[in-house]
Amino acid sequence: MNVRVFSSEVEAAAACAAHVAAAVREKPSLVLGLPTGRSPLNVYRQMVALHLRGELDFSQVTTFNLDEFLGLPPDDPCSLRAYMDRHLFQHVNLAPERVHFLDGSAEKAQWECARYDAALEAAGGIDLLLLGIGSNGHVAFNEPGDSLQAASHRARLSRETRQAMTPMFGDEISRVPMAALTLGMGALFKARRVILLAFGVNKAAAVTAMVRGPITSHCPASLLQLHGQVEVWVDPEAGHGLEGSAA
Repeated sequence: MNVRVFSSEVEAAAACAAHVAAAVREKPSLVLGLPTGRSPLNVYRQMVALHLRGELDFSQVTTFNLDEFLGLPPDDPCSLRAYMDRHLFQHVNLAPERVHFLDGSAEKAQWECARYDAALEAAGGIDLLLLGIGSNGHVAFNEPGDSLQAASHRARLSRETRQAMTPMFGDEISRVPMAALTLGMGALFKARRVILLAFGVNKAAAVTAMVRGPITSHCPASLLQLHGQVEVWVDPEAGHGLEGSAA
């Protein structure tokens, strides 16, 4: 893994947005994999700013988001689709038909996951994947466990993950769904390039385990050690355990 320690989260976010813009200029029809959560917020702000300055054109870009809460329809204000609308989609010129999302309210979760995997396959897979990492080492909503799934699937969320999501639900963990639909490890691993973002001291242990620890399903992010095109972009707090890394 190529680890870059930036002086601040804001610097890393600006660099990531610039990297996306360069990738879109190189390939206007880029297929972009997008996360939610706290880590990408500044990246999306920077991407919107670049778009408003005429430096990032999304008109031919295709996006695939990584996950959605089970049971929430797209128009629920707590859905991850609503999060993306607020922070990115409403502010740029993405064509609606090029935006792809798992539907948490689908009647049959298994069918919805199969539909989503087929759509991603038809699009040719992800060219550039932005990822966050959970404090327990999860990526997308692939939680630690004895095994991992390659295909998109229904995932039971750990209490740790649900606790991290409470700001989206009025700081009440009881309101956070118990499960989600998520892109599987296979699609993540097939992405041609990956940038994983991690900020803050609460991510330091997971980042160290991902980069320096053994490859194990108990830290799903550690499997990215086997991917040939992964960059890990962190601030000093998240990179605290990675001695010898530099921007």
